[in-house]
Amino acid sequence: MRMVCAKMVPKVLSDEQKKRRKELCLDLLQSIENVPDLLNSIIRCDETWVFMYDPETKRQSMQWNSTSPPRPLPQPPQKTGVILSNFKVMLIVFFDIQGIVLAGCVPSGQKLYQQNYIEVLTKERERARRKRLELWRN
Repeated sequence: MRMVCAKMVPKVLSDEQKKRRKELCLDLLQSIENVPDLLNSIIRCDETWVFMYDPETKRQSMQWNSTSPPRPLPQPPQKTGVILSNFKVMLIVFFDIQGIVLAGCVPSGQKLYQQNYIEVLTKERERARRKRLELWRN
């Protein structure tokens, strides 16, 4: 006999959810067969909490010291560990296969809702349309 640990999974899907995911994956595979360049046009999104601080690097905290020090020897410079600030913001990044398309922060004190995404995506769609029109005119 031996002991085994339970495996952590992010979500337990129902049979209906598994079936729906399989259908969506098969649909995506069929779309890729029909339009081979489809994956290059997909924009993905991710969000994360970031702390607002600007840590000084070890190189930035270097000091010049004399090679022939006076007596008594000076204390070497000290550097404390990075202390996170209490202020943090939600960073939202939209990116495609070539890199970041759009990045922004959720205003302080505002929660992340579906409406926020809709507003950001609407603005991005309009910006992309204007850019496409400029390229077309040139």
